[in-house]
Parts: sequence; C-alpha cells; structure tokens
Amino acid sequence: MSLLVIGTLALDKVETPYEARDEALGGSATFFCFAASNFHQVGLVGVIGDDFPMGEIAKLEAHGVDTRGVEKAAGKTFRWAGRYEADWNTRTTLDTQLGVFENWMPTVPDEMTNARFVFLANAAPAVQSAALDQCENPEFVMLDTMNLWIDIARDELLALIRRVDGIVLNDEEARMLTGQRNLIKAARAVLALGPKYVILKKGEHGAFLVGKDVHFSLPAYPVDNVVDPTGAGDSFAGGFMGYISAARNTDPLTLKRAMLYGTVTASFCVQGFSVEELVRHDRGRVEARFNELLSITSF
Repeated sequence: MSLLVIGTLALDKVETPYEARDEALGGSATFFCFAASNFHQVGLVGVIGDDFPMGEIAKLEAHGVDTRGVEKAAGKTFRWAGRYEADWNTRTTLDTQLGVFENWMPTVPDEMTNARFVFLANAAPAVQSAALDQCENPEFVMLDTMNLWIDIARDELLALIRRVDGIVLNDEEARMLTGQRNLIKAARAVLALGPKYVILKKGEHGAFLVGKDVHFSLPAYPVDNVVDPTGAGDSFAGGFMGYISAARNTDPLTLKRAMLYGTVTASFCVQGFSVEELVRHDRGRVEARFNELLSITSF
C-alpha cells in the first residue's frame, strides 16, 4: 500500500441558495479517496454505523479504494448539516452528530501499515496520532486540522505537527494557530513548529505552498457554476497526495505540479452535490483541466 488516508465517512445534509440534499455521502476521507483514486490506489481507514448504505462502500471499491480499514460499529454514522450563503464563502453548521465516530480509535490493517504516503484527514489530534503510531515508516505525512482542535486540543496538535512533513490550513486556521495576521508570516511561523511544508488554502482565491525549498502560489481554477463547496479542501488534498504518491517523490517541482492537480480536482468537486462530479470525472478530464490551469498561470 502506497497511499493511506484516515478520516471520516459521513452522511450530510446540505443547503444552498438553490437546492438542498439530505443523506448525501460525505466525510473527509470519502472526498479524499474519490479525488486521489484517479492517480493512485488508496487505502481507507474509518468507521461507519449500521445505518450507512453499503452501496456507497461498493462505489468506493469500484474506484480502486481498499476499504478493509473501514470498521462497522453499532450506532449511527457521523452526520453533518450545513447551509451555504449566496457568496459560497459563508457556511453555517446547523448540526453535527458524531455517532460512532465519537469514541472511535483507528485500527490500521497490517496490509496498510507500510504506506509510504499518509494523509491524516481532519479529526481529533488523539485519533490522528493513534493512526500515525501504527504506520511503520512513512515517507511523507500530511496533516489536516480545524479551528476547533486549535482551540481545545492545542498541545496535542502541536505535538502531532512536529511529527508530520506537511500541514494544510485555511487562512483563519493559520492565523489562529500562530497569532500572525500576515499570511506569509503565519506560514513561516507554522514551519517553525516542525513541518517541512505548509499549504494555505484561500478558497476561491487559490492556495500557497511554502517550505524551505519552495514558495509557490496558485489561483483557483475558474469555475462558472458552483453547486456545492462541501469537500473541496479534502478533494484538493486527494489530488495533491494522489499525484505525489504516483510520482513517488516530493521534490519541489513535483509538489508544485501536485498543487495544480489538487486545485483542478477540487474544481470538479464544487460542480456537483456531494461526490457526484468526483465520481464522474476521470484522469483525462483532469489532465485537460490541468493544462488549462497551466496555460492560465503561465506567460
């Protein structure tokens, strides 16, 4: 196993100014897997309740995802409900039900412990650390987190950050973690905490990649019809990690190309509800959009 993700599988209720969906497939690891599977096989570790539709597991497996690390527990699957405003940047969480995820601790199957590339999707730092403890000697580990953990589990999070190679944050999270308002200063302050690289996500305004050997900024791919932004960040991470796993290296040029692949993968995600467009798109469409973004950003 070369690429491993540990995170949530969920059922979402999403409201936008134009439509609403209930019981939509969601979760950080779910979006990551569909995004990454166009580049490389993915091993998935997560937990579902006995109410989770098993047809969705079959859908993941049909995309080459190894689901042997998905545990089924008695109880309800993690659920999230949210509403987006017309500007797409304003999101209100209406309800969160942790269900079986609340007391879950991951068990990484023996066949996946030797993964070279590991993505720790958003979860409590204790859960992420427990998963990382079971990985034998990964070459590159990327961490995702959120403002909740920065607020209530800072010490655990800081200890985990020292163990990873990269971290992905949005601008609010980077400022909250470091106390720096300027994003470049914030990125440098994050690097001082231990990781080699930090990716700062700025939504429709693109993303930054900052490290000792690379400094790269990229606009978002221009999408003219946003349907549902849920999972865009996890889809970005899936495209990014999927590409470097397939390339089998993390040199600066590979990381820059991975940024483009992450960006175009996220652009497919926002064009449909849930994972609809991630399921439909293929590597050919990804490459076409990659070349478009490359043209847009070159002169």
